[in-house]
Amino acid sequence: MQPSFETDRLILRPRGLQDLNACLAMDRQPGVTKFIEGPWDDPVRHRAFVLDRITREYPPGQGYWSIFEKDNPDRFIGWVLLIPDGDPNRDDVEIGWRLIPDCWGRGYATEAARPVLAHALSTLELSRVIADIHPDNAGSIGVAEKIGMRPAGEAGDFYIRYIASV
Repeated sequence: MQPSFETDRLILRPRGLQDLNACLAMDRQPGVTKFIEGPWDDPVRHRAFVLDRITREYPPGQGYWSIFEKDNPDRFIGWVLLIPDGDPNRDDVEIGWRLIPDCWGRGYATEAARPVLAHALSTLELSRVIADIHPDNAGSIGVAEKIGMRPAGEAGDFYIRYIASV
């Protein structure tokens, strides 16, 4: 089962179908998907991609969490994920985050990612968690470093792999 989390300023709950339109709207905002490969320019494929990610079965304790401010708990501000990285040759689990632009620079991504990473390493007892980040994405690199991840080389053609381990 996927738990919920609360931090000083945020509520994280498992993402559901009720979050679909907010996720799509966030992805359409300027700069949100700038450093991430995906079907962002094709509305039909984009919707199908996000819908698949919401309805897919993940291993116990993994998935996506929608993020809300405690002061405005009905306003979707982004998500954080903990999912298998998709490479059949590895057992890696990826952490990632995405926020609406007017929430950038407030420390929300770091605040949301911390309990999810702790959950991965402590509760789920994963030996390591990865984050593949574009080298020009200074915001996400900062989040990764603040939650204790360290660079571990290149990942594919576009990304730098960050790793947290026990």
